[in-house]
Amino acid sequence: MPITSIVPEVLVFLTLISDIFIGFLGINLIMKLEIVEDLKNFLKRNPLLLALIVSLVATSGSLFYSEILGYTPCKLCWFQRIFMYPLPIIFGVALKNKDFKIKRYAISLAIIGALIAAYHYSIQVFQFTTACGANSEVPCNIVYSFELGYITIPMMALTAFILIIILMHKKY
Repeated sequence: MPITSIVPEVLVFLTLISDIFIGFLGINLIMKLEIVEDLKNFLKRNPLLLALIVSLVATSGSLFYSEILGYTPCKLCWFQRIFMYPLPIIFGVALKNKDFKIKRYAISLAIIGALIAAYHYSIQVFQFTTACGANSEVPCNIVYSFELGYITIPMMALTAFILIIILMHKKY
């Protein structure tokens, strides 16, 4: 099986697992259930490492789609990249220095990126025509990948941004 078909399947799987995890945390927060203590402690002990992994996978995934599969990013994809690409560097330096003060900066980047990704996802799902595609080589409503009835590339980005916000917020 070629890497060009394995990597997208892995990214879809990671997105699905992450979305289930985010849903689980949301239910836990709303219902005030006690989450498994070991998982809670693991998340609290390793937020920078986990956020680094999430941001590296998201950055690598976006580069894979554009550089290996040849998907040309639209303007909204570029904006999402602007907010995701600095995060692995920020988390890497913060992890090396054990600097947890960066969470405000990381959350700010992730919130803006998540809002752009959510907007982009809504454009794709509802097939809105947008001005962002008018001067662009690729319209923002083009869907390169649609898996499991909801996972598109902007949904993958949205999931990554939400995970980063959760990891940096540290209230599970």
